[in-house]
Parts: sequence; C-alpha cells; structure tokens
Amino acid sequence: MKFIIQRVTSASVEVEGEIIGKIQDGFFVLVGVREDDTEEIADKMLKKLLGLRIFSDEEGKTNLSLESVRGSLLLVSQFTLYADCKKGNRPSFIKAGGPEHAEKIYDYIVDKCREWADGLNQSKENGVRDILVETGSFGADMKCSIQNDGPFTIDLDSDEL
Repeated sequence: MKFIIQRVTSASVEVEGEIIGKIQDGFFVLVGVREDDTEEIADKMLKKLLGLRIFSDEEGKTNLSLESVRGSLLLVSQFTLYADCKKGNRPSFIKAGGPEHAEKIYDYIVDKCREWADGLNQSKENGVRDILVETGSFGADMKCSIQNDGPFTIDLDSDEL
C-alpha cells in the first residue's frame, strides 16, 4: 500500500464539473492499493498517517499532528501509484490491486478515518472547527486541485513500515 501525503492549505476533487470533495488545511492523500494489501496493513498505514507531525508549531518546527491543528483529510484512490515503468515508455499497472479489492480496502481506509474524525469532533470544544474527511470517487476521472503547503510531501509505503 502506498500513500502520497501532501500537506495542503486547500484541496478539492471535481468529477464531471462538480466538486465532490473539498478541504482547507490538512492532508491531501493519494491512496494506492496492491492485491495483497489487507485491513491489517491499512491499519498500520493509518496509524502512521494520522500520527504524522508535519505541521509547524509556534517556533516553526514540524511538530504538530493533524489532530493538533484540527486538520482535515481528502482521500483519493490512485492505482497509478503502482505504475511499473521498467520496460518501454508505456507504464504497466499489473502491480496495482484489482478494482474490487482496491475499492474494498479504500472504503475501509475512508471508514476508519471518518471514525477517527467523528471521535475527535464529538469531544471538541465550542468554537473549534470540525475535522472533515472528504473523498474522491473511486474509479472516476477526477480533476484534483491542491495548494501544497511548503511544499510538503511524504511518500508512505507499507513495505517500509
């Protein structure tokens, strides 16, 4: 499994001219799934994603987590993260999970992120913004817009956890 995590000040996903997901301040995450990925692997990836401390504190050091800054998530499925470009100039995508399996794992990831956000939103104080979890549309032709903050991009690979 791969996550490409971008710290953003804003991000949105559009399908057929309609914005279907939009956040301010948080993570725009491209999610790539292989056929052998499991919910257990997703749990490890989510623990790392949700615990990353890559937002600046009052001293300008990357020391704050998504929870600390009440940041939101925009999760987008991206099978092309498993492109194999070793032979020729046309990428092969045989390392990517099949659509049925990939969508199941992607939906699991989205559900777990929403559970996390719901738990934090229920315990928030008045005047504190909700943490949103937005998504793209699995398998759709999407137009993604981001304002990368930094720029700050992390490549998280389950093979390296």
